[in-house]
Amino acid sequence: MPLYKNQNIKIYNSLSGEKEEFTPIHEGNVGMYVCGPTVYSNVHLGNVRTFMSFDLIYRYFLHLNYKVRYVRNITDVGHMVDDVDEGEDKIAKKARLEKIEPMEIVQRYTVDFHEILQEFNFLPPSIEPTATGHIIEQIEIVKQILDKGIAYEANGSVYFDVVKFNETNHYGILSGRNIEDMLTNTRDLDGQSDKRNPQDFALWKKAEPEHIMRWPSPWGDGFPGWHLECTAMSTKYLGYKFDIHGGGMDLKFPHHECEIAQNEACTGNTPVNYWMHANMLTLNGKKMAKSTGNNILPREIMTGKSEFLSKPFSPSVARFFMLQAHYRSILDFSDDAIIAAEKGHIRLMEAMSKIGEIQAETASTLDIQAWKKLCYDAMNDDFNSPILISHLFEGVRYINLLTDKSASLNSSDLKDFTQTMNAFVFDVLALQNEAVSGSTFEKLEGVVHLLINMRNEARANKNWQLSDDIRDQLLAIGIQLKDGKEGTTFSI
Repeated sequence: MPLYKNQNIKIYNSLSGEKEEFTPIHEGNVGMYVCGPTVYSNVHLGNVRTFMSFDLIYRYFLHLNYKVRYVRNITDVGHMVDDVDEGEDKIAKKARLEKIEPMEIVQRYTVDFHEILQEFNFLPPSIEPTATGHIIEQIEIVKQILDKGIAYEANGSVYFDVVKFNETNHYGILSGRNIEDMLTNTRDLDGQSDKRNPQDFALWKKAEPEHIMRWPSPWGDGFPGWHLECTAMSTKYLGYKFDIHGGGMDLKFPHHECEIAQNEACTGNTPVNYWMHANMLTLNGKKMAKSTGNNILPREIMTGKSEFLSKPFSPSVARFFMLQAHYRSILDFSDDAIIAAEKGHIRLMEAMSKIGEIQAETASTLDIQAWKKLCYDAMNDDFNSPILISHLFEGVRYINLLTDKSASLNSSDLKDFTQTMNAFVFDVLALQNEAVSGSTFEKLEGVVHLLINMRNEARANKNWQLSDDIRDQLLAIGIQLKDGKEGTTFSI
């Protein structure tokens, strides 16, 4: 029997503002769409956190034996610089500045995106469609919305008529906005725009003569609106109604609001059962922004080449740091915070390295089933990774008790405990045990033993200061000395 049969998942639905019991449209199957990157620059750490949240969710569904179709797109055209319909396409602007083809920009930063996510141990999505690969589908949707009378053509562009749509539907249902308030608080059109109303948004934009990225359409050469792309790709691969749509909190309005409107205009039905939004990552208490210099890139974490970092950190430590916060919470990144996370990561991996050495006994003195239920309850409660991690550290305590023979497990409980720890640490959280190996470890071991001998000599001479300095400085770089009856050992 699949694991999901015994689990009751609750998801916070941004549409209702409440946690709701998850019931997939088709039993045993999950259809999930997540808005991917606009590939005009290097992926930043905040992007990584958003996609990591949905990688966690994807992994947990797979762990529960759901069959998952996970679609995450690549936006390679149509995303305007100011996230509105006026101005320049982000990719076209970068191409103009660098004097290269837009698709060179797309290729460069798509490769960067994939490389970074691979470093952080992401699973690839089931399908990764591109906006430029679905121009035909987007044109067809524009035709359908025009036929319904909820869009209009103006000077080679096509705009979605928000006011007309709102006569029978609710534009603003996801973000909790009211169309009358939006119209009141928006400046009047200045005569330079082809829109009838300020809130109308582009389905298809006319390409000016200098615009490189252009395709033929019934309304002339142009390119699709940003919001239209996700509607076309999500419905093509998941159907007009699917289970989950995710993205960053910043996409709730206008992007996701416009997606809902487009889908409802075409089909008459709301397209998604559960809308999920991941919160932002800040840096030292401030919003990350390249313009202010308060920004850090994923590769800077790995190299340590940043004014905000005292040393490099592994991708697994960075992943562990981010999963220590719930996906809907704002998370602040700092050097102190990731150093603390590294210590926790080391402690967890040391325990995981010892779990295979535990021997089964005839009786169990630990309640593994109750502990295991707590782990699943945490993930079933809107994918609460920080609570899961707290239970895994209770598992670490169990490992230490079992190793010291202060507790025991029978063979069945030991097998269950080992499988559960491995599943959550390595499969669901996707952490990696980065033990040093081979000749590198032998060299490190030799250096540490030399320092242990120096410390022993200092202790014999009652030079306690030197003895403590050696111990503390090794601990500061993640090497812990342990004094026992048979001498001093170390762990990394």
